[in-house]
This record gives sequence, structure tokens and C-alpha cells, in this order.
Amino acid sequence: MIRYKTKPELADKNAELISGVFAGELGKAAKPEGVRYLSLRLEDDTFVHFVETESDSANALPGLGAFKAFQSGIRDRCIEPPLAAALPSLAIIGCLREP
Repeated sequence: MIRYKTKPELADKNAELISGVFAGELGKAAKPEGVRYLSLRLEDDTFVHFVETESDSANALPGLGAFKAFQSGIRDRCIEPPLAAALPSLAIIGCLREP
């Protein structure tokens, strides 16, 4: 899980960059194998990303052009920098999994 809060005036731009990743290279046509990704925008412009990768797919996201564009300038868009935390799975029922 990655959590950060954007500057209010840059929150929409951040959301557009995330949409670019999902609409482009993480879309159905070119989705990397073994990668599951969920991104949420909270009311206060905090963004939360949940990422699950299979061990051999861990480096798939950083290599995507749209993901590189999203990461470029992320710290400049934030008032609270990205913080990553590993979360233990308690139970997963359909979430982040292919149907």
C-alpha cells in the first residue's frame, strides 16, 4: 500500500496521470501478467494505491511509460510524501483478483 496527499491544486493532475496508467498500459490489452492494482482518491486529496504482484512480476510497473510519467514529479505534487507499507492479507474475496 502506498499513501500520500497531494496539493489541492494538483490533485486533478495526479488523478489524470493515474488514469493514464490504467487506460494505457494497465488496460486489458497490455496488462502485465501477475500485477493487480487499485487506486483510490479520498475526499481530502489523499491517494491510496494497493499493489499486488507475483514475485516474478514485481518489476513490471516501473518499466511502463505511463507509470514513469505518473511517478515523475510525484514529490512536487504532494504535501505529504508517498509512504509505502506492507499489509498482511487477512481475507480476499474477489478484491484485486481477476474474475
